[in-house]
Amino acid sequence: MQTKSHRPLIIGLGLLAAATGIAAAIWLSNAGTSVANECPARADAAASIDAVAIGELAALMPSSQWRDFADLAFIDADGNDRTLADFAGKKLLVNFWATWCAPCREEMPDLDALQSRYGGDDFEVVAISLDMGSDGPTAARLFLDEIGADNLALYADPSYKVFERLRNEAVTLGLPATVLLDGAACEISVLQGPAHWDSEDGNRVIEALLEI
Repeated sequence: MQTKSHRPLIIGLGLLAAATGIAAAIWLSNAGTSVANECPARADAAASIDAVAIGELAALMPSSQWRDFADLAFIDADGNDRTLADFAGKKLLVNFWATWCAPCREEMPDLDALQSRYGGDDFEVVAISLDMGSDGPTAARLFLDEIGADNLALYADPSYKVFERLRNEAVTLGLPATVLLDGAACEISVLQGPAHWDSEDGNRVIEALLEI
């Protein structure tokens, strides 16, 4: 039987000055929550996903904190303010990435394929770009277009406060990072580092998530 092993972390670059305007609003929203609200414990759900998280997904770890990410703030492709509460009722794979992160770039086609296969009323891949500054979302959009990631919506946090929140809450120390959330945006599993999601191992994990 294959056992779990930790993947290398890709440590984020140094912080730059946050963008003004919309980015400032994201900064205030995410900075206002130094510790996430706590969801009801779902140990059985986390264990059911952990049981199938082998091979390519062996580094996926079950939650023990039950953090609530419903208020996590970012923007969409049109610059509108969004939170994960907007996806209420859907199981979510939330991926944090940036164009300067080589493993993140490698992972994006897999996440696009996952969204194509499972995306709909019950599930969505929410890939949040952490490219900083006012041109960060543009850089992310250009990259997604370049690789033909037609199934992933563009979401971004050019203020980088999303990542600071994840780091402060000890969710992750580097990029890429992924959290699996239930329909109430409650944390079920956490992956630090990349994975080949477009695989039989990845499919088993998403199908287990859909069953909880």
